[in-house]
Amino acid sequence: MMLLKKTCRFAKKNMFFVDTHAHIYTQEFDHDIESVIQRALQNGVEKIVLPSIDNSHFQQMVSLCSKFPNILYPMIGVHPSSIRENSDDELKLVENELKKGNYCAIGETGIDLYWDKTFVKQQCEAFEFHLNLALQNNLPVVIHQRESFKEILDILTMSEYKSVRGIFHCYAGDVETAKKCINMGFLLGIGGVVTYKKSLMAEVVSQIPLDHLVLETDAPYLPPVPFRGKRNEPSYIPIIAEKIAEIQLVDIEKVAEVTTENAIRLFKI
Repeated sequence: MMLLKKTCRFAKKNMFFVDTHAHIYTQEFDHDIESVIQRALQNGVEKIVLPSIDNSHFQQMVSLCSKFPNILYPMIGVHPSSIRENSDDELKLVENELKKGNYCAIGETGIDLYWDKTFVKQQCEAFEFHLNLALQNNLPVVIHQRESFKEILDILTMSEYKSVRGIFHCYAGDVETAKKCINMGFLLGIGGVVTYKKSLMAEVVSQIPLDHLVLETDAPYLPPVPFRGKRNEPSYIPIIAEKIAEIQLVDIEKVAEVTTENAIRLFKI
């Protein structure tokens, strides 16, 4: 489907953004997805990467990407919160799809111990499963981490995974941990949280060069100020870029240029 761009203050500057993480195939977007993508394009967000959640959302994600080729790009993986005592069917879908599909990354995967620690063993095993698929298919991995930096870093520092590269999605650690992540070759996904007054992300962004950052919304979650409390969407990416530019004392054009290069190089899109 062809979507016509209209001018806006970002598009006029010929800036090109990538939203590296957006769940715009979920029910929150059922009634206006074409308008959501149109607004993204109007604001210079020309590529949007869609992370997989699990089997229940897979067909919606793939169908949406087919409808908007060269704009939407799918990942393949199982979100850690969808991992249970027996998630073999979920993981088998990922493995089978990689044999026939065209995916730009493995993800999102990782470990989430915020809500429930019941399946921590299974989450760790599933994370390693995803890492091995990333290595076998020469793909980056997009990592979800919540209350789990120790577990994730312990796994990533194992010798067999030292060549894995990707993104720490919705990075929420401190500066020291950020430096550990980028020293391992990972990028940090920076989203709307950086605009929140009580967020520590401003300190992290102030000390991490643009070469190690990518932009993301995590739509429909975590919208930037002034949209906090509302549905997030990819058209808000320039707001995040503006905040990063303000923190790093650079032009927004520089943020757009470097973060877009980082995303395109990693995902090969």
